[in-house]
This record gives sequence, C-alpha cells and structure tokens, in this order.
Amino acid sequence: MIPVKICGITSPDDAVLAAELGAQVIGLVFWPRSPRHVDRGRAREIVSAVPSTVDVIGVFVNQLPEALALAGEIGLRGIQLHGDEDPDTYRDLPLRVIRAVAVRDESAVEAAAAVPAAATVLLDAHDPVRRGGTGRAIDWSVAAAIARQRQVILSGGLNAENVLEAIAAVRPHAIDVSSGVESAPGRKDHAKLRRLFDVLRHSSSAHAGHSTIRK
Repeated sequence: MIPVKICGITSPDDAVLAAELGAQVIGLVFWPRSPRHVDRGRAREIVSAVPSTVDVIGVFVNQLPEALALAGEIGLRGIQLHGDEDPDTYRDLPLRVIRAVAVRDESAVEAAAAVPAAATVLLDAHDPVRRGGTGRAIDWSVAAAIARQRQVILSGGLNAENVLEAIAAVRPHAIDVSSGVESAPGRKDHAKLRRLFDVLRHSSSAHAGHSTIRK
C-alpha cells in the first residue's frame, strides 16, 4: 500500500484510528489561522497517543523558529512548511522537512525543482489564504511532471472516490489526505477514514512495494 499521511488531526482518538488503519505519518497544524490548529497541550496528547512507529509532523506557515522549538519540545519527527520560507533557511536542518509547493500552473515544476534535495516536496492546491486543507484537487498532469523528476507527496482534495485515479495519474511516492476524510475541519469522519484505507489496501491499482515515507 502506498504510504499515507493523514493531516489536520486535532484529537488523540482520530490519531489513534488513523495509525491503526495504516497511516505512517500524522500531521498536526500549528498555524493559528487554520481551522485545524492545535495548541501545545493537545499536540502532546496526540504524540503520546500514537505508537512510536508513526511519525508526527508539525505543519507551519512562516513559523520556522517556532517550528524548530516545538519539534524538540513535543517530539515531532519533522516539520512541514507552507509559507514563504527561503530554501537556505531549511536546507540543512537536522530533522525531516516537507516543503509544500502550490500547484497553480506549470510554474510549480520550477518551484519544486528549487526545493533542496534533502526535503520532501508535497504538492497541494494553491490558496494563499488557507495554505492547505482546501479540498480542491490540483492539476494532476503538472503533478505528474514533477513526480517524474523527484519523489513527491500528493495532496489536494484526495478522498476514497478519487485516490486511485490520482495515484495512477501522478505516480506519487506517498499521499496526504485531510479534508477528504473529515466531517468538519479538524474532525475526522471515521467511516471515511476506514473507506479510504480499505480502497487503498484492496485495490490492485494502488502502488505496491512502498514501505515508508522517506526524504
């Protein structure tokens, strides 16, 4: 089964279920303007609730100093950057970095190429206000062009109904799902979560041979 990151988690129960179903990575949003924002206390609860085999990643928007401090304080395995961070500021960090690239048009190919090789590229919908979690699909042809050049995590409006088509079109290394398994922003729908993993696990169209989300 292709590696899966479930993002925008705000409760330990949702995190535990995602891990039990097979999520290798869980994303916690620390950007205060997000409807999926979690504070330090809740983040600690979630990190403590999931098994150590599951990586917890913090999502930040132009908060790099806070991101590095929180990673050490809470035990995050990495950070995901959705702002305007300069590549030189995260090129040599001693932890996993996921860099979001907004796919608005073909210019995303150049933007992804500028991301340092040590970071993982996550492809998401362009939204300068919400910075992710929009529920909108991206241009899969542009995403596929980037995926042919480097490993990518595909995001943007993925759900149980379209995920296999998206994987076939883009051939990503991993997928990131947030709004597609929600009943409301930050509240995961357990039936939708189960359906997503059921589709991925039982379809011969899903990628085989993946074991972990790597840089």
